[in-house]
Order: sequence, then structure tokens, then C-alpha cells
Amino acid sequence: MTPRTPQGGYGQTMCRSIKTLRPPYAEQVTDEDIHAAALQYVRKISGFRAPAGHNAEAFSHAVDAVAAATATLLGQLEVRSPTHGSLHGR
Repeated sequence: MTPRTPQGGYGQTMCRSIKTLRPPYAEQVTDEDIHAAALQYVRKISGFRAPAGHNAEAFSHAVDAVAAATATLLGQLEVRSPTHGSLHGR
């Protein structure tokens, strides 16, 4: 187990449960994949695996907002082939 920091968090690294969702790492990304990544992100930054009742609505809204931003980002990314724009392909 990673030791707790003085601020109460665990280490300084991003949650390993969040996977890269763009090609070529993931050819098909579902809404469930995006939601799972958003949930892991919100859990990591909030420090809560599951929020208390009085924070549940804010937690849920944050997950929805991160999922929407993730879907927008993935929809706008342009992934080039490995040789496109490199010296090796010219």
C-alpha cells in the first residue's frame, strides 16, 4: 500500500485504472468506458470512493461533466498514422 501523504492522499501518480481511450490504444470506446474513466478520475481527485449522501449530487455531476468533456475530446482528436508527418515516411 502506498503511504498516505500529509494532505491525506495516496502518492502523486494518476490512478492506474484509467486507461488510454484513443486509437491505437483503444479501437472501440463505449459510453461505459468513458463513464468508468470519469468515475475513476473524480474518485481520485475527490479522495472519495463513494461520497457521503450530502456530496452525492456534486459527485454525480462531476462524473457527468468529466465524461462529457472526455467524449468531446475523443471526438475532436485527430490521430495520425505513425509515418504521417515524420521524417521516416517522407
